[in-house]
Amino acid sequence: QVRLVESGGGLVQAGGSLRLSCAASGSIFSVNTMGWYRQAPGKDRELVAAISRGGSTYSADSVEGRFTISRDNAKNTYLQMNSLKPEDTAMYYCAAAGGPYSSSYYFRPSAKYDYWGQGTQVTVSS
Repeated sequence: QVRLVESGGGLVQAGGSLRLSCAASGSIFSVNTMGWYRQAPGKDRELVAAISRGGSTYSADSVEGRFTISRDNAKNTYLQMNSLKPEDTAMYYCAAAGGPYSSSYYFRPSAKYDYWGQGTQVTVSS
């Protein structure tokens, strides 16, 4: 089992920045890829960014050039969000994948991740 705890969400004005953090504990040796998802009210959950164990990254078109995913070790993953827009308002979730698939699978919007955090709210005011 892997436990994920997100932090760093909040209220920010359009054009501002936030840095989300995800702390992992438990069987972290089994984690292959880490991802950040978001879900706005009335919308489907969206894969925003992901990073493999080897450091390869994926970013959704909607955040390309504004959001950056990183990890400093097996325990901590970050999402740096710059130039925030009101449409970025959502609950953001950290997710971990422990399966045997390559990052090319986990970088797909339809990928199935195994462990989820409780989420952290990001609200961007106009």
